[in-house]
Amino acid sequence: MGPPPASSAPKQEQELQEGQTIRVRVNLVNTYFSARDKGGFLTGLHKDDCGLTENKEPQTIKNFTQEKSLPLTIGILLDTSGSQMNVLPLEQESGVTFLKDVLTSKDEAFLISFDINVDLLADYTSSTSELRRAMNKAQINTGAGTGSITGNATPKGTLLYDAVYLATHEKLHDEAGRKVIVMLTDGGDQGSQVKLKEAIEAAQKANTIIYVILISDSHFIGQYMGFNPSYDMDKLATETGGRVINIGHDAKRLDAAFAQISDELRTQYLVSYTPKNPNFDGTFRNIAITCGKDVKVQARKGYYALADSNTE
Repeated sequence: MGPPPASSAPKQEQELQEGQTIRVRVNLVNTYFSARDKGGFLTGLHKDDCGLTENKEPQTIKNFTQEKSLPLTIGILLDTSGSQMNVLPLEQESGVTFLKDVLTSKDEAFLISFDINVDLLADYTSSTSELRRAMNKAQINTGAGTGSITGNATPKGTLLYDAVYLATHEKLHDEAGRKVIVMLTDGGDQGSQVKLKEAIEAAQKANTIIYVILISDSHFIGQYMGFNPSYDMDKLATETGGRVINIGHDAKRLDAAFAQISDELRTQYLVSYTPKNPNFDGTFRNIAITCGKDVKVQARKGYYALADSNTE
């Protein structure tokens, strides 16, 4: 009996013969982290040096690499509310120096200012000269206006959490590779539509690391009576795998703060695993990474197991 006619071949085989792609979902969770001990950041770790748990259940690490050359996308969020009036020029200068030092031809950055509005000053670019021009356009805004992103028409205060949400949900969510936000602010939010929890959730869903350089104008110290901005900023940063660098009102420490972030970006690792829990149920899964007794690991606290997006 001869072979069956070609038309009766399985549909999958026909599609392959026609050069079509069969998509298979791979539930792979990617998490970036840095590790340090008393001597500084560690650059020689291997897969066997570290362990990982999801909701306290040990997971099998599939990939473990040091990400020195993976493309980097950076969002600079610049607080341009009245409380930053006397430190803004130094922030602009140090921010440009940082981008010039960190960005390579395959990296990109964008710039957002936030005050009573949230404005996109520079869209994705690898040009430091373009970023410099955009950075120099930033100016203190305490009056009414309409933001190019939010469209707010009435003054509300300082839309810090809105800026984080828009940067992560609108700009970074669908980007691949390493995604980082560096925010320069005194940490005060006034009038955002989203809350701190929603801003953190948006960053976690976009797998974006947030660093906060906490800087304040000495003339505005005490303006947030009964409120501790550093607590909320610490939560925003640590939950996403970043940290707060508090330089107070000493703007001369800005360059050193940026240098610390640059060093961390050069020593990051990428760890990947397939969760033992295969369900895309939308729940938040806690991640914990350990690399030895005296090693401090800095990584996002977890991810959302969503069916309609990857788990990057």
